[in-house]
Amino acid sequence: MAVGMRGLARLVGSVKTLVRPLRLGVRGLVVDRREGSADHVLLVRHTYVPGWYLPGGGVDAGESAGAAVARELAEEAGVEFLGPPLLHGIFFNPIDSRRDHVACYVIDEFRCKPVHVPDLEIAEARFFSVDALPGDTTRATRARIDEVLRGAPISELW
Repeated sequence: MAVGMRGLARLVGSVKTLVRPLRLGVRGLVVDRREGSADHVLLVRHTYVPGWYLPGGGVDAGESAGAAVARELAEEAGVEFLGPPLLHGIFFNPIDSRRDHVACYVIDEFRCKPVHVPDLEIAEARFFSVDALPGDTTRATRARIDEVLRGAPISELW
């Protein structure tokens, strides 16, 4: 039985979906609202890529996005939620894959360890004033901070 080009393209697309399914990651924008000064946000610096990022990671099989962001922030920066995280948005991340999305949550009720001890994944985790972010803070991190704290228009792209 002959398969036409259109049928072959659909078959290849279906196989790719099985081999490379939709990926969902989570990031948490932890905001420390300080009286009398600018808000501070929690950023992490990984051991394996340059720059400062919002903490987060992948959603495991059988795990909700909310549970994943709570787990990732506890693992990466010792953050414990004291109130529910607020979903800011779900963003398409075409840089890693055409099937990659990131759910970004805002957390402003929390407590955390006073100092992060470096490990194999996270070299540093610390709060920065939104007015004095490190120069190598990633573009996507800056965009989410601007959207949440400065009222910038929300993008669909990570």
